[in-house]
Amino acid sequence: MASTVGFLYPGHSAEDDYPRLEALLGSGLRLPLVHTDIGEDAHRVDALLEMGSAARLAAGVADLKSRGAEAVVWACTSASFVFGWEGAQAQVRELSATAGLPASSTSFAFAHAVRALGAERVAIAATYPDDVAECFRAFLKDAGTDVVSTCGSGIITAAEVGTWGLEEILLLARTGDHPDADVVLLPDTALHTADFLPAIEAELRKPVLTANQVTAWEGLRLLDRTVACPALGTLFAGAPVPSVPSAVG
Repeated sequence: MASTVGFLYPGHSAEDDYPRLEALLGSGLRLPLVHTDIGEDAHRVDALLEMGSAARLAAGVADLKSRGAEAVVWACTSASFVFGWEGAQAQVRELSATAGLPASSTSFAFAHAVRALGAERVAIAATYPDDVAECFRAFLKDAGTDVVSTCGSGIITAAEVGTWGLEEILLLARTGDHPDADVVLLPDTALHTADFLPAIEAELRKPVLTANQVTAWEGLRLLDRTVACPALGTLFAGAPVPSVPSAVG
């Protein structure tokens, strides 16, 4: 039976990861994507709060529903976690109410994926400036995750991140890794990673979670679907999907 998860994606930096994810996952899954108005392209807290505002997200909901979406995921990490744990929950609840569908965001996708892997300690390898990366660390701490290290790269725009290839991504992952971390997190949906997960995990010799990967996984979780896909890393090894509180999707 076909299933459809809709994604609200800010801008155009790594939108092409989603058709690739759809092709890799197969299994009758459809992953339509609608672009939201990015406003100012800046990894800066004030700009991210505006990017993740209810009005910007609501504008794309009707389009996704017309494409048959059965669940909706806000495919953005920074413009969800900057609201803090409670604010990000409110963002998802409002999106769910607007769509009349289960909803979540990439920030919660990371929290749920860490739990699914049974990881106790994580390292953050972020493209963001340090202050924005610190907001993600605080969000994960509120999720009950032990963050052993946080590394920011100081990149201001999603447009620049979207130009990175495997070489830059491997450097980011190596730089952000920590010997005590069970998993390394690369939290930016502007980063192309759909084709690179096996290479990144082979380089670090541990599981790696990337933004577009966990966003797709979160959409499947909302539909209670589990798909095994080794090309998308350890997270897609086919283990049962954990249940999570309904307040966050």
